[in-house]
Amino acid sequence: MNWRPRSWSALLFPMLLVFAGPGAAALPPPIGDVMAGEFALQEGNLKAAARYYLLAAQVSPDAGLAERATRVAVLAEQPAMAERALARWRALAPDSLSMRAAALSLAMRQGGHEQAMQEVRELLSAPGDEGFQALLAVMAQARGDEAVIARGVARSIHQEALLPSTLSSWLQFAGLARRLDDRPLSDQIVEAGLARFPDDPRARLLRASRLREAGDDAGARAALQALGDADDLPDELRRPTAGELARLGAFREAAALLATAPQDDGTYGQRAAWLVAAEDPAGLLALYREVEGLAAAPSPSRRLLLGHLAEALEHWDDAERWYAGIPRGAGHDTAMLRRARALDQLDRTADALDLLHELQADESADGERQRDSYLFESELLERRQRPDEALTAIDKGLKVFEDDPVMLYARAMLHERGDRVEAALADLRRIIDENPEDAQALNAYGYTLADRTGRFAEALPYVERAYALAPESAPVIDSLGWVNFNLGRTERALELLQRAWARLKDPEIAAHLGEVLWTSGRRDEARAVWLAGAEVDADNPALRRAMEKFKP
Repeated sequence: MNWRPRSWSALLFPMLLVFAGPGAAALPPPIGDVMAGEFALQEGNLKAAARYYLLAAQVSPDAGLAERATRVAVLAEQPAMAERALARWRALAPDSLSMRAAALSLAMRQGGHEQAMQEVRELLSAPGDEGFQALLAVMAQARGDEAVIARGVARSIHQEALLPSTLSSWLQFAGLARRLDDRPLSDQIVEAGLARFPDDPRARLLRASRLREAGDDAGARAALQALGDADDLPDELRRPTAGELARLGAFREAAALLATAPQDDGTYGQRAAWLVAAEDPAGLLALYREVEGLAAAPSPSRRLLLGHLAEALEHWDDAERWYAGIPRGAGHDTAMLRRARALDQLDRTADALDLLHELQADESADGERQRDSYLFESELLERRQRPDEALTAIDKGLKVFEDDPVMLYARAMLHERGDRVEAALADLRRIIDENPEDAQALNAYGYTLADRTGRFAEALPYVERAYALAPESAPVIDSLGWVNFNLGRTERALELLQRAWARLKDPEIAAHLGEVLWTSGRRDEARAVWLAGAEVDADNPALRRAMEKFKP
């Protein structure tokens, strides 16, 4: 067995405290041995310190001193001394949960399964929940050989039905089993807990989560409905239940349920995000009015939240006003960036640029927000038909944030849109050279090679690598499908592009899928896809090219 301490700080801290055990006033501890132990500790002589503390503990009625002796012996990796000190501690404080927890830890360190189970039973016999929580804390710290013993102890606890009779205890123990790398036991405990406590709201919530993960959305919804009305739910379950509803796409219901929980800026922000996803402007406006009416003088964090809500409602004057009222400190740099966006929406371009330049010049500003200011300046200028200035803004930012992959990617896309294809490829190549696992850069490099230079065979390895790294990304699936189509692999291309379109209704994906369908003789389907893509963005260049080419 590996006999080693878990944490120096946890063991040393109690030793530095003034002795104040129950018997200290009646009979002082043997000060000579205690001081000798302290000096040995300071010199790093742990074995000597353990010996002196044990001598002191054996003649003192102070349970605290026996505890120190036990912990020093463990720290010194002296199991025999630790056992003797623990025996003294047990004699002085037989009902101490700390003693029982230490005894369990020592038994597991020495590989004693039966002794460990005896200590487990003592801990679990303690009234209330404290013994169980102490058991969880000790077993969760097990590492290496000790973890092997802990896994066996965990299985015995489950087999002997020693767990407290509440679902929350069973779920906590299942979590412990998982931390001990015993996933089968964890799953077994969860299933047994669900069967034993079927009417517990936690059981129904967990069952809903499992059904959703298995792809049974209808079953998950039914399990959530079985929880009853919001008024029937315990407060601590309202947030996780709302989260499950959101994962099922029921964003409006999720926001409504979360509104019944205790509120803070986090819940207000989450409700806003779900209402945006639900495309519910009326709900957003009601939430905005609710938050706005909470205080006559909102805190900076509340002003930031109100600004975000005003943005979501496209109330740009309100958003600009809220952001402008946030003083220096937490959230100020974010507010400056968001305020610049609001000013841009109000066609106050010069004011927006002045604010961005102020943020860029602020040496105390958050670095990420400063970087974002260069990116937004470039975006703003490009939208205002000032492409040369947009490129200058990115170049300026790259002098400050040299080789930053986000800025290099933004410049590559700017080059690509400006028909500077080789410059775009060069920037993407720099990102890939620095990080060969960057799926976004790999995909962009491969797609640019294919779409802008016709080098489809050369592009294929890049998009295949991107697909291996991000197999669920619709843009990546689209790129791989498009390259395969242009290499004559129509059947594979069609399967990929249909998957991409099912995941993301993007006009460029529509252009590619429509072309494959058209050339495969499925012209009605092609027209339908192109029409759906045009509803998203009729001005998309790829979609326009496809429709001009085939004239559907």
